[in-house]
Amino acid sequence: MSAARAGLVEAARVSIARGSKSFALASRLFGTETRERVWMLYAWCRACDDLADGQDHGGAMERVDDAQARVDQIRRMTAAALAGETTGNAAFDAIGQLSREVALPRALTDDVIAGFQLDADGWQPRTESDLMQYCYHVAGAVGCLMALVMGVPANADDTLDRACDLGLAFQLANIARDVAEDARADRCYLPADWLADAGIDTDAIMDPAHRPALAALGARLADMAAAFEASARCGTAALPFRSAWAVSAAATIYGDIAREVRRRGSAAWDRRVVTSRGAKIAALGGGLWQASRRHTAATPPRAGGLWTRPRHA
Repeated sequence: MSAARAGLVEAARVSIARGSKSFALASRLFGTETRERVWMLYAWCRACDDLADGQDHGGAMERVDDAQARVDQIRRMTAAALAGETTGNAAFDAIGQLSREVALPRALTDDVIAGFQLDADGWQPRTESDLMQYCYHVAGAVGCLMALVMGVPANADDTLDRACDLGLAFQLANIARDVAEDARADRCYLPADWLADAGIDTDAIMDPAHRPALAALGARLADMAAAFEASARCGTAALPFRSAWAVSAAATIYGDIAREVRRRGSAAWDRRVVTSRGAKIAALGGGLWQASRRHTAATPPRAGGLWTRPRHA
């Protein structure tokens, strides 16, 4: 490994350790080369997210007054890195290094950046279809990139669909968990027609009077996340053992977030839902069992009712 690549890998390792204990833990299950590439992809995603939202490796979002300028910077630095230029930012240089090792379709990185553009535009979903389109941009496309990093062929549409489904499941869990945090940042990812049907005022989502109706919407998101999670698990049969183990464990860890939102009901947003270290370790054990059984049954066709990613991806 060159010194330059080693530096990028180490910076990416630090990034994932700071930004996501769950992903950092699951990433240890990958083989060395895949793990390093997953870290580099994560570092770019994390840096883009932090830049767009005024964060430092996650945490509370800040209102930013120059949202479009930030997205323009993300787009410009990503393009430079993918063109082989050095940006001086380790996370963006990492995506450039990764693109020299793995064929990353430009359409996919563009799709991820399009999600930040939606936020910069102050966009909010009107329908469930709008919600799923947003989830695709900010997480489903990342799932496809992760699959490519794990060695999935670019023409393996069914497996890429399942990888996209895992990203969608993660994002739906995040949205369910972060309703209150998003509201404080003047954001809302619950479809306007859902809110209208539930009798919830968009400008007063967290009003205590709305809690029972909001809990029903949280449960609806959790159910959607569970469906995509189940579909994603079927894709692990196409992965190497260690990758299947990591994916299965991560699916459980994030799936537990959505399940806990559903379990808490109206109290789901009184305190942030987190996964304990013990639960994460249990997920690693469960993931090992699931990965070891991934070839014991035929992979069922993907359910027709699930949202379908753009085929250019």
